[in-house]
Amino acid sequence: MVRTTAGRRSVMVSSPQNSDTEEAIRALRALILSGERYRQVLSDYVSLGITDTQAVSYLIVHGDRGQNELAADLGLSSSASTALVDRLEREGIAERYPHPSDRRRTLVRLTSRGHAIVEVSRQWLLAAFHDIPAEDHQAVATTLRSIADRLTERSFAVLTGERPAFVHLDE
Repeated sequence: MVRTTAGRRSVMVSSPQNSDTEEAIRALRALILSGERYRQVLSDYVSLGITDTQAVSYLIVHGDRGQNELAADLGLSSSASTALVDRLEREGIAERYPHPSDRRRTLVRLTSRGHAIVEVSRQWLLAAFHDIPAEDHQAVATTLRSIADRLTERSFAVLTGERPAFVHLDE
């Protein structure tokens, strides 16, 4: 038995443990931990802060973005985002440029130095695919994207005030 808590009420539900699902969750946790360690080591290797390398990854995944979008998606305040982009500009990793259709806005993009850092990172990540046959890469990409999308959706829902239902094991 487990107790599910949603808001103020508790509901008892029975949930059989699916060992394949539990193993997939453990593997996902291991991937997240490995990713966090990778980010720390990469940050040290390229002499950047962790938030700086997160911003570089964000820009390579999502493309050029406004500073407010970057702040929101990285969970930064407006002032922290300004400081971040200022640092990236000073280091020659990113640059601001005028928005093509809105004179009041600027966008942030990676410079050639920023792309060089992405290439270092790409080589490290490419090594992670060493044991996976090339014909499976698309299926892996689809699965990883789906997991990333669900985690992102859940994170933003909580950030915007949704109270998730947590499952607690009875003692």
